[in-house]
Amino acid sequence: MLRLSFALALTVLTGALTIPLMAEEAPFEPVAFTDEFLNDPANIERGREIWGEQCKLCHGKTAYPGKGPRLKPYKYKPDFVYKRVTKGFRGMPAWAEVYDEYERMAVTAFIMSDAFSN
Repeated sequence: MLRLSFALALTVLTGALTIPLMAEEAPFEPVAFTDEFLNDPANIERGREIWGEQCKLCHGKTAYPGKGPRLKPYKYKPDFVYKRVTKGFRGMPAWAEVYDEYERMAVTAFIMSDAFSN
């Protein structure tokens, strides 16, 4: 037992034991949304494609019951939506490692657009 405690203490002191940051603790860099980006039909369409591939499985009227809430974009600002898509929230996974910045911004543009309904 003493050897195990010594080995553990040595590991901790030498920094060999690393604890990854949780998504909530990782730094977040906001992006600048312009009206031009949010209203660009190509961006909205790309966001719609990603929504159809991934997001609608948990959100909206066709989602598995109880998976995720229906979204209320009229209550949101683009930065809020982008942060949730990027970092996740509660049971929602972070999509930063799956979709690049542009794709996450496009999802935000779609959700914030008049074309969005859920």
